[in-house]
Amino acid sequence: MSSDHDKARDKAARLLKKQGSMSSLSSSDVARHDRSHKVGSVSSVSFMDEPGHEDPYHAPVKYENTYQLEPAKRFPYASVRNIIKESMENLLSEEQYRPEFCRDMTKTLSETIKARVKSLMIPRYKIICLVQIGELKAQGMRVGSRCLWDEAHDTFSSHEFRNKSIYAVASVYGVYYE
Repeated sequence: MSSDHDKARDKAARLLKKQGSMSSLSSSDVARHDRSHKVGSVSSVSFMDEPGHEDPYHAPVKYENTYQLEPAKRFPYASVRNIIKESMENLLSEEQYRPEFCRDMTKTLSETIKARVKSLMIPRYKIICLVQIGELKAQGMRVGSRCLWDEAHDTFSSHEFRNKSIYAVASVYGVYYE
């Protein structure tokens, strides 16, 4: 019998696979999910690509300052909110509250949302994703966050989700790099 962590990971893998992205899963997870669908596909990783293996023959790349103080493209608030909404509804709609499952699902949902937002290829924005999941009873919840904020360029998008036994709040912050 698989654990709640495995169930959460499997559900996220199906969602990411449906949307054509496997960026937040390890290669063993991809292999496990695709065994029945594999058609002679083999992938390999070069040892030179792994961190910690430095190549002394190549000079380090030096980047020039761009002096770009404003984004060329605004942060797509509505698109990010739709991603959050779809991800939460797909992963949480039929779930009951179980503490271990919700702990693992918080991590999985955060990684899934972040991977999908990063696939939008928003240049020069750092993406931060926070997810809170709890049992729906007669309680209240306040979420606060602090950071250095440029009101002209930094923004966030959030969505609240509820079913019969779970509430969830997800926020994605887009912080512009100058």
